[in-house]
Amino acid sequence: MGPTASGKSRVALELAQRLPVEIVSVDSAQVYRGMDIGTAKPSAAERASVPHHLIDILPPTEAYSAALFRADALRVIGQIRSRARLPLLVGGTMLYFKALLEGLSRLPSANAQIRAEIEAEAQDLGWPALHTRLAAVDPDTAARLKPRDSQRIQRALEVYRITGEPMSRLLFHPPPLAGEGREGAFLSIALLPADRARLHQRISARLTEMLSRGLVEEVEALRQKYALSSELPSMRSVGYRQVWQHLEGELDRDELKDRAIYATRQLAKRQMTWLRSWPECSVFDCFAPALSGKLYEVINRGGERPGSI
Repeated sequence: MGPTASGKSRVALELAQRLPVEIVSVDSAQVYRGMDIGTAKPSAAERASVPHHLIDILPPTEAYSAALFRADALRVIGQIRSRARLPLLVGGTMLYFKALLEGLSRLPSANAQIRAEIEAEAQDLGWPALHTRLAAVDPDTAARLKPRDSQRIQRALEVYRITGEPMSRLLFHPPPLAGEGREGAFLSIALLPADRARLHQRISARLTEMLSRGLVEEVEALRQKYALSSELPSMRSVGYRQVWQHLEGELDRDELKDRAIYATRQLAKRQMTWLRSWPECSVFDCFAPALSGKLYEVINRGGERPGSI
């Protein structure tokens, strides 16, 4: 696990030269076909050298979720183990890791009638007003949402109206699901930067390279091939959202680059916040020399915690 641009994929490929592993992607954007440059997806040659899973499994018109990931990951992990090989889960979508290791909360299914009612209220009052209503009944959820985050505000209000309880409480104290729980033994390893400024430099350099490799053209091709919208999860991914705004004439090329870099840094910050509180985690500086060799030793010993960074 690690923030974006921390070198997870490179280290995973180096470990694959020493261990009988198959790589399972834990990335909410790499699941989409055609989204290659902006997700830093492993190349065809890299995927040919080591088996990779949960990459290119959906068109960008479809939604994916932590629940779907958990089901897919458990299935793939079982298949890898049946071949007497090790599943190596690699990525930065922390919610997916959490769902895999801890199971899922039992939130209610969508209710079309309640959603329609909330939608109608938003048309009359605006989403900031509904955000204020949410703050009155679920301040913890409201505090982490922007006043115009329509999708998440609607879902949080829907959950409250169905259950009478704040979504934050249901997520924080999830009732156990039958048959759920940790599936087998996992060793958690986090790659965190001892020098955050160096990570920021890498993020900027990588975004510049993505643009030079044709990230804008990639999104243009996707828009021609699929019936996409800016509200789809695929197009809300960091980088893709800013390119979409550029293609819509909302940002010029320099603004696209600046906003994409800023959004990527914010994503990395959120990922590092998750990881600093991750339980039973071996933590390493992502810029440490001979990093894959150190991780190889830890895996062979069954894990250690060398200390926080």
